[in-house]
Amino acid sequence: MIASNLIALAITFAVALGWLRVIDYLAHRGLVSSGLSRKIIHAGTGFLFVLCWLLFDGDPINRYLAAIVPLGITAQFFLIGIGVIKDQASVDAMSRSGDRREILRGPLLYGIVFVAMTLLFWKDSPIGITALMLLCGGDGFADIVGKRVNSARIPWNQGKSVAGSIGMLFGSVVFNLVVLWIYGLFGIFAAPVSSLIWPVIIISLVGTLVETLPVKDFDNVTVPVAAVLLGLLLF
Repeated sequence: MIASNLIALAITFAVALGWLRVIDYLAHRGLVSSGLSRKIIHAGTGFLFVLCWLLFDGDPINRYLAAIVPLGITAQFFLIGIGVIKDQASVDAMSRSGDRREILRGPLLYGIVFVAMTLLFWKDSPIGITALMLLCGGDGFADIVGKRVNSARIPWNQGKSVAGSIGMLFGSVVFNLVVLWIYGLFGIFAAPVSSLIWPVIIISLVGTLVETLPVKDFDNVTVPVAAVLLGLLLF
């Protein structure tokens, strides 16, 4: 059993790092913009990581094993951000301006939240998964759609658009339902996936509203915190 979980850890690391390096390469080569690469990393890394939880058996200790992956990647972000590690490809992929210090804000907080959700909720509850999918699909789609579709701005935050918020809501609901459906196939949660649809929609809607608040770079914290608080009430 220990060996199988160590293999699961190795696969999870390989999947997460492989995804990061592919997008880093594309951004560094100029094949995708830095803004788009940040959101592709945002959406894909978390989605794949949560699916990799299924590789681990049900022993509660494995949440700590799985948390090593985002912890290790987050530590790498920190070292790149403070200049200890020189990795221009990562800087190009994760910063808007090419300044490595940007990684110490949004991307670093993103990683910390993943560690926290893994340790606090793991596969025991859909709460952590829901919060993480708001960060992945929701926040990722918000930026991608918002920058490509012209629409009215949000009155209380001119940096956000109606189209972006619709993208946030759509991405949050779709990513959540896809992951929860896959988990349902493996019998992880006792409740049927159909019973989770309305809680997911409500949490996604509130998370979308929270994402529009004028707290730049901190929505990686405010959105999952709102999702967790609602999840405790609805799940």
